[in-house]
Amino acid sequence: MRTVRFHENGEPADVLHLETVPVPEPGPGRIRVAVHACGLAPADWALCRGLFPGSLPRGIGCDVSGTVDAVGAGVTDVAVGDRVFGTADFAGQPSAGAADRAVMDHWFTVPDGLDLTRAAALPMALSTASWHLARLSLTADSTILINGAGTTIGYAAVQIALVRGARVIATAGETYAERLRELGAAVVGYGEGLPERVKALGVGEVGLAFDTAPPNGALPELVEIVGGHPERVLTCSDVAAAAELGVRDSFHEDPATLTDVERFGVFPEFARLAADGRFTVPVAGTFPLADWREALEISLTGQARGKLLLLPAGAGH
Repeated sequence: MRTVRFHENGEPADVLHLETVPVPEPGPGRIRVAVHACGLAPADWALCRGLFPGSLPRGIGCDVSGTVDAVGAGVTDVAVGDRVFGTADFAGQPSAGAADRAVMDHWFTVPDGLDLTRAAALPMALSTASWHLARLSLTADSTILINGAGTTIGYAAVQIALVRGARVIATAGETYAERLRELGAAVVGYGEGLPERVKALGVGEVGLAFDTAPPNGALPELVEIVGGHPERVLTCSDVAAAAELGVRDSFHEDPATLTDVERFGVFPEFARLAADGRFTVPVAGTFPLADWREALEISLTGQARGKLLLLPAGAGH
């Protein structure tokens, strides 16, 4: 089968290659799928550069959808032929989702009404957004500012928070501003003067802030917006600035409290909402597996404006 993987750490464009390798076998508690679509993300490029080092070679592409074609020992909730989406076992296999076949470690049935391409856009954005909102103890009484609502994680977080009944303020550019307003968020622009723009909305006290934007110097203003309480701000991107300000970040949250319930428990609910047209992660482009370098180049610009998907089983556009 074909797979995109790396044998040494370095810049993604230098170390990644499309190779032909044996089809992997699913071990106990794992399944294998014929991959329909695989999502790419900045996390893939961070892995290439050495984040979470592990045995090599290693594949890219955590987000996966496809049709089950093999089931490991102990798996009883799916059968060959079922349509599923979830995450590739990128840590336990020499290949991952960017391949013709992928071994999965977390999977969920794709509900009727949700196509496999849209399903592949969900896992990382949904799990990351859900976990961070749980860390912030979001409730229906919360007012939360989501910085970077035009990112896939931010866009998912806005929708999750709204479904949970929270009041949402979103910072976003013109690409998604109107869509976010239609969802029910109050939208303001990026840049200096953010506290004043938020205050002008007249929404009252903002108790929480979730930062998903590429590092842009916004954290001090987010702390100001939540009343000078850095512990009420959580970032998944600007780790360096977080340390200086006392802001919480993904990598320093207690790993013992990172539960599969927080990360994956919402998948069935939001997959059903996605099938009903009430939840989405925007897709910026789809590409045949052979055109993975084109997708990489777009992703590295930081201007993808949505999820980039590889389609091993068919043509992209």
